[in-house]
Amino acid sequence: MTHQRWRTEWFGNIRGDLLAGLVTALALMPEVISFSILAGVDPKIGIYASFTMAVVIAIAGGRPAMISAAAGSMALVLVGLVKDHGVAYLLPVTVLTGIIQIVAGLLRLSSLMRFVSQSVMTGFVNALAILIFSAQLPELHGVSWVVYPMVLAGFAIIYLVPRLTTIVPSPLIAILVLTVISVIFGFDVRTVGDMGELPSSLPAIVFPDVPLDLETFRIILPYALTLAAVGILESMLTERIVDEVTDTPSDMHRETVGQGVANIATGFLGGMAGCAMIGQTIINLKSGGRQRLSTFSAGIFLLFLVVVAGDIVARIPMAALAAVMIVVAIDTFDWRSLRTLTTHPKSASLVMLATVVVVVATRNLAAGVLVGVVLNGLFFAWEVAHTIEVRALDPDATGTRTYVVSGQVFFVTADAFTQAFDLREDVTRVVIDTTGAHFWDVSAIGALEKVIAGFGRREIPVRVIGLNEASSRIATRLAPHLPTDPHVAHD
Repeated sequence: MTHQRWRTEWFGNIRGDLLAGLVTALALMPEVISFSILAGVDPKIGIYASFTMAVVIAIAGGRPAMISAAAGSMALVLVGLVKDHGVAYLLPVTVLTGIIQIVAGLLRLSSLMRFVSQSVMTGFVNALAILIFSAQLPELHGVSWVVYPMVLAGFAIIYLVPRLTTIVPSPLIAILVLTVISVIFGFDVRTVGDMGELPSSLPAIVFPDVPLDLETFRIILPYALTLAAVGILESMLTERIVDEVTDTPSDMHRETVGQGVANIATGFLGGMAGCAMIGQTIINLKSGGRQRLSTFSAGIFLLFLVVVAGDIVARIPMAALAAVMIVVAIDTFDWRSLRTLTTHPKSASLVMLATVVVVVATRNLAAGVLVGVVLNGLFFAWEVAHTIEVRALDPDATGTRTYVVSGQVFFVTADAFTQAFDLREDVTRVVIDTTGAHFWDVSAIGALEKVIAGFGRREIPVRVIGLNEASSRIATRLAPHLPTDPHVAHD
């Protein structure tokens, strides 16, 4: 990294990044406490993890302004480990998760993100918006009547203040104003302090309290592999969204390694495994955060607020934070995707809807994305399958029949390819012209071998011409005996 780029990524937006970091820290607090409770661990474990993840990823990550912390998707994976084996296994599983992520980053496995289509991305974002919104509903059900006007007041402040000034992020103003009003009038509303006890000390280095043997490795490996995969997937999806919002590039391989480094540090500081959090990342972006300082300051502010100013933070009404998160959900949802449901190809709309349904139903972002990617691949294969064409030309004076093949030959179209040849016709010789075709896999070459063998049983010689370079390479590797001539094409 050049000196100029380093200065820009850290000090190119100081005021905006610091204010955004403060807003993000306030928004992180109830979320990570909830996720800690979900995972069955003490709230301080989530707080420490969020502090460490944010600070380390700000330095080691490849995407400025992205927020990483103790995420709900990771907490869901940890539930079984904590329930069946105890909290003591959090440290080794978190460290192993980090090691796996570093290896994945060095092997550049994050390049697999290219298989995530825009339809899956849209479904992912819309599902996340729904989950963010639904997570606020408990704060609006069975509560004091005063909560509702407080939330509405929060909406008004968030949407109207930017028309007057953008010096201070409007979500921060909403949180401060509603907290002051709640304290002055003594409203009986749920507060951050009601979520769980906040830590009162700084995190300290801890060491494994379990035997470091094969049995421990056997226990933690399945969880670590799942955590690493979920963390990489959610972080890469979040990274792509930030790239689009900020119109700036990022380094996904460095980000994957950075996530691993952050998780290793988190484990040794007593935290749980974490990854990028899209909701808090969007809050950071909406509040003006653009550089690494915003992520770094979010972690520092989070720890400062709970350790030094815990008594004050505990009095923040959840209604204020609910208002902020509902606005985030509204802004996150891609409303244009509803209008394009009837204009986009049906397959693309179905992939988007399936991704939304699975994520919302399972509350597992990785599961929804996986379903979307699989469906997208199936629809793509189906569409490509209809591009294959085998055209038989009339035999020439020597009785040679030429078949002209065009399109993509792979496992889906292999049967259609073989069925296009009349193996019973009376010709003296066959030429298969593949100039306009591409053979992709073992199934494609196997289909070509099957056709040649069919003619061979009738002692009709076959010559394959026009194979492109890639098809020729796979044919040579899988079936070196094929009678091919890649340099000749049918005229």
